[in-house]
Amino acid sequence: MIAGHFGLAAAVKARSPRIPLWTLMLATAWLDVVFVPLLASKVETIEPVPGTSGGYGEAVIHADYTHSVVGAVVLSVVFGVVAGWRLGRRAGVVLGAVVFSHWVLDLVVHRMDLPLLPGNAGDLPRLGFGLWRVPAVSVAVEVLLMAVGFWLYWR
Repeated sequence: MIAGHFGLAAAVKARSPRIPLWTLMLATAWLDVVFVPLLASKVETIEPVPGTSGGYGEAVIHADYTHSVVGAVVLSVVFGVVAGWRLGRRAGVVLGAVVFSHWVLDLVVHRMDLPLLPGNAGDLPRLGFGLWRVPAVSVAVEVLLMAVGFWLYWR
C-alpha cells in the first residue's frame, strides 16, 4: 500500500503547505524505512502465505517492532520530535501523526500480522482486517487514496 501512503501525504500537504512534501513522503513511509534494515538483518521477516506466489498481499509480514502499535507510536514520536525541532512544533505534531497513519492504513490491508507490543511480547492477538485477501478491492482503495490525495494537493 505504499502508493496509498503517498496519497495521504499529498492530502496532508494540501492542509499544511509549509511542511515540505518530501518530509511528508518520508514520514508516511517511515515505518517501512526503519523496517528495511531490520528485514535485512532478519530481525523482522516476510514469508509467503502457503499456497501463494508471495505477490501483492500474499505474504505474512513479521514486522514485530516497526509495525507493532507501540513500536509505531515510538517511531512516530521520535520522528515528530526531530521534525518539530527542525520545522516547528506544529509541523512536528503533523509529521508524527502522518508517521502513525502508516500503521492505521496498514491495519486495513494487512492480514492479522500486526502485533500490539514490540516483539509480540505477551503473544497477544495480532491485528489486521485483511483487505489484501481481495486484491481488486485493495488496489481500488489504494488508487482512491492516491487520487483523492493528489487531487487535494493539486487543487
